[in-house]
Amino acid sequence: MPEDRTRRAGRKRYEGPGIAVSYEVARCLHAAECVRGLPEVFDVSRRPWIDPAAAAPDRIAEVVERCPSGALQYHREDGAPDEVPPAPTRANLHGDGVLHLRGDLRVATPEGERAETRVMLCGCSHTRHAPFCDHTGRCKEHG
Repeated sequence: MPEDRTRRAGRKRYEGPGIAVSYEVARCLHAAECVRGLPEVFDVSRRPWIDPAAAAPDRIAEVVERCPSGALQYHREDGAPDEVPPAPTRANLHGDGVLHLRGDLRVATPEGERAETRVMLCGCSHTRHAPFCDHTGRCKEHG
């Protein structure tokens, strides 16, 4: 059985019918794919700001998969599959040094290896959340 990534340490978990969504604040780089994609589910002016009961699980999963940093994850509790990594793995190095990766990834972290499908890795080595970019170094100009 695949790991339920929404239950990892450091994540806030929000449960709804058929799906759970989690948010890891240290990895969020505010691309805003979530709030643009499903404002009825992701509303930063509301507490809690994520309401998985406000849309269908398939639609929520689709929008969560747009999150480039992987700060948002989901776990299907209705029998549907969790996120399937794209193949082949895709890598995109931005001019500011941020490396965007999507695929079946294994990322070495200070806490140990993590399976991931979407990450933004720091290329300037000034992150406080290694190896993930947090825009504290020269990459803070990232757009």
